[in-house]
Amino acid sequence: SNGSGTLTLNNAALKNTPAFRAYAGGDQNVSDNTPTKVAISAEDFDTNGNFDHSTNYRFTPTVAGKYFVFGQVHCSNSSGQEINQSIVFIEKNGSELVKNTVDPHNSYRANDTANYLATLVDMNGSSDYLELWGQISVGSGTPKFGGGSTKTWFGAYRILGA
Repeated sequence: SNGSGTLTLNNAALKNTPAFRAYAGGDQNVSDNTPTKVAISAEDFDTNGNFDHSTNYRFTPTVAGKYFVFGQVHCSNSSGQEINQSIVFIEKNGSELVKNTVDPHNSYRANDTANYLATLVDMNGSSDYLELWGQISVGSGTPKFGGGSTKTWFGAYRILGA
């Protein structure tokens, strides 16, 4: 402020970048009750090119700060049979950061679930990375992560500087 009521802002400090939103380009069959990295292969946007949508399916931001990270995995059973349990988690540097579990087996039986999760996380801007994982347990059939921009997606954006 200049003392006369004029406030000058640093526009760079107000930008919520790096930021990305990406999604599974197609269905992904997975092994029963086995943690599996979700193949997030298509991008809606990626402001700094920090999301690898072709090999590692991970977000490695190049700017340090606090990030809001979110994801959803549509879990289903290809045979239409019931799901015993679906688990979705986001890992930071290979360790579980946040997890969402849906267990319809003993209450409201279902053959598909949508597990959503979100959290805040500090990222160092150089080596820290985030990945989306899922696990589906079925009695019979083939579990899969549903593809498409409205079913399975992953994203993050910086909310505060370091």
